[in-house]
Amino acid sequence: MTQEKVNRVALVGTGFVGASYAFALMNQGIANELIMIDLNEEKAMGDVMDLNHGKVFATNPTNIRFGNYEDCKNVDLIVICAGANQKPGETRLDLVQKNLAIFKEIVDNVMASGFNGIFLVATNPVDILTYATWKFSGLSKERVIGSGTILDTARFRFLLGDYFKVAPTNVHAYIIGEHGDSELPVYSSADVGGIPVMKLIERHEKYKKEDLDDIFVNVRDAAYHIIQRKGATYYGIAMGLVRITKAILHNENSILTVSAHLDGQYEENHVYTGVPAVINRNGIREILELDLDEEEKKKFHHSARVLKEILAPHFEEVAKDLK
Repeated sequence: MTQEKVNRVALVGTGFVGASYAFALMNQGIANELIMIDLNEEKAMGDVMDLNHGKVFATNPTNIRFGNYEDCKNVDLIVICAGANQKPGETRLDLVQKNLAIFKEIVDNVMASGFNGIFLVATNPVDILTYATWKFSGLSKERVIGSGTILDTARFRFLLGDYFKVAPTNVHAYIIGEHGDSELPVYSSADVGGIPVMKLIERHEKYKKEDLDDIFVNVRDAAYHIIQRKGATYYGIAMGLVRITKAILHNENSILTVSAHLDGQYEENHVYTGVPAVINRNGIREILELDLDEEEKKKFHHSARVLKEILAPHFEEVAKDLK
């Protein structure tokens, strides 16, 4: 008799983002088992209890339990939401030093268990910490993924849909580059129901290019506005993480804008950054190279350089690449 495959996820970090991810994951019934790990064991145990009490209302209940790093051995996916939070007025890149040290300890502990699955990193600065996770773990680059610009892209599609008065699911547009201040919108390939966004601007007087610029600024600065109002962002990114989780565990071959390692794509190397990629059970199957216009290429290279300059003091190969 063939044993049924159990999809196991371990969550490291049960703060705002981690707990929201666990809640969304349980509601969507994507994983069979979720192990919750946190330095604050009492908090993690409390979350496990609270989530299990709602299990009777879930359509496809997930087996949720408290655990530790030793439990990571037979897990398919590790989702890391642990680390220092972004404070008001602080950029994602300000968090680098604090979180690199935290991540070294987390990844070392996970790998010591015998883990051989996929890492999904959510903690900011996500591109930097995904690169660090790849280096610390020794896993292949395809099996270390960052949440990248999946949320920025979702925000972009939502705001464009609102502007053109169509459902965001019918808007196809990407934000790529750093998940942060140097990210960029790819207007050259953005479309609404198959009609290029720039053509819609040309055809209708009520639409203006300046409005698109305002939309992008709202996308780029959304986290700052949310943090100012409620202290942290967590629902949107939690939903994005669940979407990536589903693409991995269900072997979907879905295209999502995640933080992926560039090895010649977009004429860049030695950097993890947000790009559209095909995601399946093995992690990143391939990176899609958008046909960027000259201005977009320039902005993308600038964004990659911003990330490399942050990485360079910590990773020798990046420092060499910058010379």
